[in-house]
Amino acid sequence: MYHAVMTADVAVVGAGPAGAWAACLLARQGARVLLIDSSHPREKPCGGGVTGRALDLVASVLNSRELPAIRIQRARFSVEDVPSVAQVSLDLNALVVVSRTDFDGLLLSAARQAGADLLRARATDLRPSPDGFEIRTTAGVVRTGFLIGADGSNSLVRRRLGQPFRRDQLSIATGFFAHGVSSEDICVELLKEPAGYLWSFPRPTHLAIGICAQADCGATSAVLRQMAARWIARAGLAEGARLEQYSWPIPSLPARDFIRLTPSGPRFCLVGDAAGLVDPITREGIYFALLSAQWAAEAVAASDAPRRYARRVRAGIGAELARAARLKAAFFRPRFERLIVEALSRSEAIRAVMQDLVAGRQDYSGLKWRLLRTLELGLAVQLFLAQPIDDADRAGHLARPDRVQ
Repeated sequence: MYHAVMTADVAVVGAGPAGAWAACLLARQGARVLLIDSSHPREKPCGGGVTGRALDLVASVLNSRELPAIRIQRARFSVEDVPSVAQVSLDLNALVVVSRTDFDGLLLSAARQAGADLLRARATDLRPSPDGFEIRTTAGVVRTGFLIGADGSNSLVRRRLGQPFRRDQLSIATGFFAHGVSSEDICVELLKEPAGYLWSFPRPTHLAIGICAQADCGATSAVLRQMAARWIARAGLAEGARLEQYSWPIPSLPARDFIRLTPSGPRFCLVGDAAGLVDPITREGIYFALLSAQWAAEAVAASDAPRRYARRVRAGIGAELARAARLKAAFFRPRFERLIVEALSRSEAIRAVMQDLVAGRQDYSGLKWRLLRTLELGLAVQLFLAQPIDDADRAGHLARPDRVQ
């Protein structure tokens, strides 16, 4: 039998970066906030890269705290079965790689210090109530006036109040944590089949090495992980390391789904991975998780909070990621992969473009026109063929996610 154990103005299911940051901002505004999570902070099956623009969003939290991190100095790009490797130098604040336990832990601590409460329990079900929602957890029932779903790609909030992700809306990320070795470089190898890439990201105490491909590509997690293991051996990435395998789904939506995003409804919002806000090319989601959390926190106080939040997400994040989804087919075409590695090897201008893409400073709306200005016509033409030119392209401008008002 369940009894109400707590009430809140806002309940946040999930205490990863999106949930913790939303809770922190709401608590600073004076709301009674309850975070519901049984496992955070913890390591995550991802690269762990955090861009400079993501760090800027949470600077008020991180500036006063020590975050163990590796500042990436170089990114190395290659193509499967092609011997050449292109190296791109990165500026100091372009990309840092962190332990997700440390990064998520700092955000969670900031939320609690701001006044948010943490319920160490797993949400198992929820239903609307006259005043908001009742959330069933392993510790009892929580009643809340507003609900934020920050519970990742397998979001309970999304499944109960919206639609679960379809298989074609997901990627599989699988690979190994290589304990006891690290580096100051990231390595990315673009794949011919399945369309996707392998990566090695150095965290402070280990390497995060993996492979990412669309979930409906026809390859199982086990097959993909074997590909990652062969790459580790071939490239000599983790000699002497203890390998710990992982596998995890990551949202990777097609363009049409970004255009008609429904990240909210009566008295609730979805943020971060739960809303599908992940770059479908790079699979980077921390920046969009933090930004959507900030927008949700800003919207909660408004009488039309769900509609206001949905409009902002669609116009900003959704529009940018829809462009990425349209360009995705070109990015993972074998000829384009070879072209881009060759261009990175010989062209300072293309290396500058890649530097800004890695750092999150180059948006997709202006990418094709910037490539044209570098005179790398082969790259630009392939991107133009991948996506129709519209008015926003001709203007060379689309509202950036961090500029939408």
